[in-house]
Amino acid sequence: MYVGMDFGTSNSAVGVIDGGGAARIVVHDNAGLSVSATSDTLRSMVAFDRAHRHEDGRLAALVGQQAIAAYLAGDGETRLLQSFKSHLTSKLFTSANIFNASYSLERLIALVVEHLKRSAEAAGGAPVTRVVAGRPVRFVAEDGKDADDFAVSRLTDAFAQAGIAEVHFEYEPIAAAYYYERSLDHDETVLVADFGGGTSDFCLVRLGPARAGMARPEDAILGTGGVGIAGDSFDRRMVERGLAEFFGKNTTYHSNRKDLPVPDWIYGKFSRWHHIGFLGTASTLRMLRDIQRHASHPERIEDLLTLIEYNLGYHLYRAVEAAKVALSQGGETTLVFDHAPIRIERRITRAEFEDWIAPELQAIEDCVDGLLASTGIAAATVDRVFMTGGSSLVPAVRAIFDSRFGAGKVVAGGEFVSVASGLAYRARELFAGR
Repeated sequence: MYVGMDFGTSNSAVGVIDGGGAARIVVHDNAGLSVSATSDTLRSMVAFDRAHRHEDGRLAALVGQQAIAAYLAGDGETRLLQSFKSHLTSKLFTSANIFNASYSLERLIALVVEHLKRSAEAAGGAPVTRVVAGRPVRFVAEDGKDADDFAVSRLTDAFAQAGIAEVHFEYEPIAAAYYYERSLDHDETVLVADFGGGTSDFCLVRLGPARAGMARPEDAILGTGGVGIAGDSFDRRMVERGLAEFFGKNTTYHSNRKDLPVPDWIYGKFSRWHHIGFLGTASTLRMLRDIQRHASHPERIEDLLTLIEYNLGYHLYRAVEAAKVALSQGGETTLVFDHAPIRIERRITRAEFEDWIAPELQAIEDCVDGLLASTGIAAATVDRVFMTGGSSLVPAVRAIFDSRFGAGKVVAGGEFVSVASGLAYRARELFAGR
């Protein structure tokens, strides 16, 4: 059995191949949860609940949709964590303390990978000791510096902790290219655009029967590029530009005979739902209570405090994600966040949202243009553009490629499973006969 594992920022998936057959996606069992009974993807999340423990008293981890269900059903005694992949480049994030137990970043990732491994073994009926796993084209730290070696080393360690002794990494857009290639009976020059939760990655590659005949099929890759911008970045813009004011951004408070703004660093954390929990320290809560007493809009600071103290960050971002999806299908929507005593309704138009994400769209455009320039490939000579990943469904993202290459050349598919399938095909290329 050949296994491809797509550990993603927001969602993960596993593809398996038995012998010479086609890749199939492992289905995850959601029985007993208030979601579809099965799904092709696993949410890349881990939850810990004070009451959910092993027999020896250790905290027991809940993974994926089970983690979300425990969080939503909890009473504030459940910690939900996600976006581990986005922290791989951070030398500051080494571990998280959860209910007085310390978990390294590598261990948190391993908990998700272990779940994926068990699912693959159940589907294939054989132990999984080696996989091909996906990775972005570039791991870039927050300061903009390349952090590839550091991030890959941590990711390799996480897979080892999950019981996978041999892991080969493949660029995610190249894996998506292998998925797309299965539909070809002729040769094409293809630009693959893979939009994940944390990164947007691109690959120019020659695909089709000729690649299969190469001594080194990977030599068909003409060039790769990537940028640390994708679906999570779009969510942050919606929060920053559309919601933060309801929670006190730009509010002033009176101190030492001056009117001062609420510290902006608060909203830097606020714009990432999984960082909102970091605001729940005693010192920060005391500061916010003091600000509230002297604020021009104390009710907004009260709502911010409620959001923090009742651990409602994920609920807020579910509303944001729903609004983003609605704007991919229509010209406007109303974002509703209703968790007593907080109730917010914000009408958002697609044009407004596209204005908010304009810097991200420009970065994606620049990355694509840079890849074309570095490879010497003219847009007119690209036969096909294959788009995949959740943010490929955002109309403004699609428009970038329609305008450069022509709408007739742009196709999409396998938004959440193409990479996992392609990784399984790559595993067969690497491991066949071993």
